[in-house]
Amino acid sequence: MKVSPKYYDEQFPFLGEWDMESLCGLKIREADGRTYVIVTELYQENPGTSVTYAGEKLLQQICDAKKLNPAAVTYIECNPDTNSKLSFYDEEYFKVDFNADQQHRYRRLESEDVKKILSQCGE
Repeated sequence: MKVSPKYYDEQFPFLGEWDMESLCGLKIREADGRTYVIVTELYQENPGTSVTYAGEKLLQQICDAKKLNPAAVTYIECNPDTNSKLSFYDEEYFKVDFNADQQHRYRRLESEDVKKILSQCGE
């Protein structure tokens, strides 16, 4: 299953669990003094760790590579729509707060929230 390039601007290689070579889609946007980092799961195109399991390690690698301040980043994970009959592959976005406890770390964003964020960024 191929992920549409509309979800990302570039494919970002990263070291996942056990430093396994991995790949995600990456989109970075600026709005209102915040940097939005949106990582997209690439499913079969990713030879390694999923973005969810890479978590904070992935954020740090992106910030290092792109010269971003992690404290000024809003980190969002995207499970893209792959036009599969399985609901597991429906489009979903999650805002991730690595400082929150495990139960509150992921907050699912409604499509209106995502559209609002992207419209603030000029999309």
